[in-house]
Amino acid sequence: MYKILLTTIFSGLILSACSNTPPPPIVAQNKTVVIEGQTIVLGGQYDQQQNKLQLMINGEVLMQGKFPPYTPTQNLKATYKDMSFAGECYFGSVLGDQGGSFGIVAGLVQAAKSSTADKCEMFINNEPVDVLFF
Repeated sequence: MYKILLTTIFSGLILSACSNTPPPPIVAQNKTVVIEGQTIVLGGQYDQQQNKLQLMINGEVLMQGKFPPYTPTQNLKATYKDMSFAGECYFGSVLGDQGGSFGIVAGLVQAAKSSTADKCEMFINNEPVDVLFF
């Protein structure tokens, strides 16, 4: 009797552990721009599980950060090949996923801004060049 009970419990634990695989990171479509004769590939990914945003230049992670609590924006900066890069990011899903009354307020803020997208506006040498959508 105890063997059957233990086997059932153990099997249930294994099945529940297997079904809770974390979601893969959300990857932005790469954008290619030409600045001062140089071809630059902009990219990024957002790991929801770790709340970690990474922005890439030519495949290298040069900017990364986490969204502070109740904050849907993240501004990242880096220098690469004597050029300054910046990503001004707005992730509405960061707030909306928090649920409850705060999630409702986040929805209202997003509606007022007419923006629900998770995106990063990319700048090179302080000039806007493209937008990465996640």
